[in-house]
Amino acid sequence: MTPPTRGSIFATHLRSSSLIAVQFVAVAAALWIVGWLIGQGWVIILPVVLSIIVCTVLWPPVKWLRRKGLPPALAVLIVLLIAVGVVAGVIAAVAPGIVDQSTELADRASQGVIQVQDWLHGPPLNVSDDQLDSAVAAITDRLQSSSAQIASGLFTGVSAATSALVTLFTVVVATFFFLKDGPRFVPWLRRTAGKPAAPHLAEVLTRVWTTLGGFIRTQALVSLVDAVLIGIGLVILGVPLAYALAIITFIGGFVPIVGAFVAGGLAVLIALVSNGVVTALIVLAIILAVQQLEGNILQPWLQSKSMNLHAVIVLLAVTLGATVFGVIGAFLAVPVAASLAVVLRYYGEQVSKRTGEDVAVENETDEADDANPPSVPKEPVERAETTTDTSDGDPAPAT
Repeated sequence: MTPPTRGSIFATHLRSSSLIAVQFVAVAAALWIVGWLIGQGWVIILPVVLSIIVCTVLWPPVKWLRRKGLPPALAVLIVLLIAVGVVAGVIAAVAPGIVDQSTELADRASQGVIQVQDWLHGPPLNVSDDQLDSAVAAITDRLQSSSAQIASGLFTGVSAATSALVTLFTVVVATFFFLKDGPRFVPWLRRTAGKPAAPHLAEVLTRVWTTLGGFIRTQALVSLVDAVLIGIGLVILGVPLAYALAIITFIGGFVPIVGAFVAGGLAVLIALVSNGVVTALIVLAIILAVQQLEGNILQPWLQSKSMNLHAVIVLLAVTLGATVFGVIGAFLAVPVAASLAVVLRYYGEQVSKRTGEDVAVENETDEADDANPPSVPKEPVERAETTTDTSDGDPAPAT
């Protein structure tokens, strides 16, 4: 048999590379179209996604009430009213304190500005009053010249607030119907999709629902612990708006890494303006201690491997979500990334079954690689015989 020439080998590789390149371009174009469609339908998609996240929190009490014999609509209505009452009660309890302490905080801020002016007058800067006046005049002229843009931004803000109210109303209504009729969705999906897709779709959606529920409940518990501990520290130190800052800390906990940083920075800033440098440093120390408790004990213990997302993936997802969709994108980034990870893991399981590989043995091998140093030789792991038993709840048998 004549050996192949170098030219024929190069041509074969070129054809393979060309095929992969065309496939990559086709996939990239499809993803771009999907992204464009999401952008066009964001007004509808956003309330649906937020409703699903809210449903993961409210579904356990709704399910408990339904098991007690209450009709689905009545059970959902009771839980929704309680949830709305809790949120309204928290706002009503905190709002008077914010109004009362805002005047004091403004006075302290004015004193801080005077201290900054005194510092600028003294060495080493020695800035004169004329220089400060000219700087203030320049800023005033800039604001006056940008009055049209500011007015446009004000109208944009009013429009955004109106859109937020519409979105909130849509979320409440959609949450009611999702909680009421949600258990019918998977059976309807099985009937509509049919085999072989129906079992896979049902299994993936079930895993995504479980992952979302675990993530939201875990983040809520971790955020509550952070808010309580930091809030107690702020109250003891006499920092203004302590309760409001505790609520901001709780809300910021649902945006991993970035939310805690922003909420902590705001607390330190208010402590600096109102109580001075020493109190601000103490607040910073409290926040760092609480964050260490959260990162090293609470989250690893509560989340375990339910999310199975590396911290770098979380940070990149939050950054991308905040860049593309703003604050709401930062909030939804981690749940979306976790859902995509669930889909990819399920796909990997199906590929392993098709190739005759044992997923459990591979996972044990990976854990052994993590536990043993590279210099220590490891005994080979004996592969288990692959079977097509579906008693463990797999959506479809291996083929």
